[in-house]
Amino acid sequence: MYDKLRHKPLPVPQMDVNTPASQRGVVLLVALIILVALTLAGVALIRSVDTANIIAGNLSFRESAVHAGERSTQTAINWLEPNNTTGNITLHSNNAANGYSAVRVDRDVEHDEAWETFWTRVTTAPGASADGGSDAAGNTVRYVVHRLCETTGAPHIANCAKSPAGVNTGGSFSAGGPAQIASNQVYYRITTRITGPRNTVAYLQTVVAL
Repeated sequence: MYDKLRHKPLPVPQMDVNTPASQRGVVLLVALIILVALTLAGVALIRSVDTANIIAGNLSFRESAVHAGERSTQTAINWLEPNNTTGNITLHSNNAANGYSAVRVDRDVEHDEAWETFWTRVTTAPGASADGGSDAAGNTVRYVVHRLCETTGAPHIANCAKSPAGVNTGGSFSAGGPAQIASNQVYYRITTRITGPRNTVAYLQTVVAL
């Protein structure tokens, strides 16, 4: 443009860089970044909730398996009690039924033997484990009973586990000396294996004195 009166060119108008039209692209970019961040946060929240639900479900299955094992343990005790009587030699040999062994078989803790390996080792013979039943939750139970003795035969000749010696409290003269134990209790170890939903496998061991 040219000013004819002053014989010099007119100034060229400058564009305003702060107009709303020039900011629309920046707003869109910021909105997209916020949208991506919100999406990632939502996905992380969903995964966290799913993980928490899975953990809670697994704990519930484990508790259900333990309860099933405790019921099976009581079943084994109910079988032991009537047979563990004076003059009854049913429990003195390995020929007894119900997954019973008159000789102890221990898990090899020194070499960190797995529970599944131990269970396979003690239940290879037919009838070595007993059926502990199943429940409505889908848990199936089997158990074995080991008399905690080194050999077969009557407990007093089979080198069985005994109660620890007590302290003699008969008087000051013999204070601190071991007391004679008149108990004829025999120790039995009940090992229970429970299989349940979602490949749940649990082991439960209980030692009872009868």
